[in-house]
Amino acid sequence: MGNPPQLPPYPTPMGIIPHFITQQSETLILKEKMISLSGDSFDVKTVSGQPIFKVEGSTFSLSGRKKVLDMQGNHLFTIRKKLIALHATYYAEDPNENVVFELKGKFSIGSSKSIGTFKSVGGKQESLLMKGDFFDRKADITDEATKQPVAHIDRQFFNMRELVGGQQTYAVTIAPNVDMSIIVAMCICLDERKNEESG
Repeated sequence: MGNPPQLPPYPTPMGIIPHFITQQSETLILKEKMISLSGDSFDVKTVSGQPIFKVEGSTFSLSGRKKVLDMQGNHLFTIRKKLIALHATYYAEDPNENVVFELKGKFSIGSSKSIGTFKSVGGKQESLLMKGDFFDRKADITDEATKQPVAHIDRQFFNMRELVGGQQTYAVTIAPNVDMSIIVAMCICLDERKNEESG
């Protein structure tokens, strides 16, 4: 695996969970568990192997729920799909069922685009554009207004392992001052949409 890209710091803290806002550029690895009786479940670790998040899937839910927990087992939010929506739309609810994040797919020929919106800890309404190539092997997440990169997703690092194990594996590099949990939520939505389109 090559060196992950280094991204410049975002000018102000961006995110919904302050203690997951990175101080330096951070690369996380998301892997589906090989065998899971409860649907797609991911472990999210740093490149060095330190676990950061646990993501539990549910196959018994029409909205394909994914529960995101910290490593102490605290429920951070649950990602769900809106069943009645023109474009693929996902949202995250905090443990009190307040919507804290929404991701909407946009149609575009040759690539996929999604817009993630949420209110940052400082009260600013944020809008992130996730744009990937046709096969979603790579995607960039940028601030929609300023075009500044906040994260880069790359699946090509792990192609051989994926072919052997049938697992999806992602490397996502997150800029300093950005909440890792929001970017992980966007990756999960990207994976859900890709699985639906190919399924």
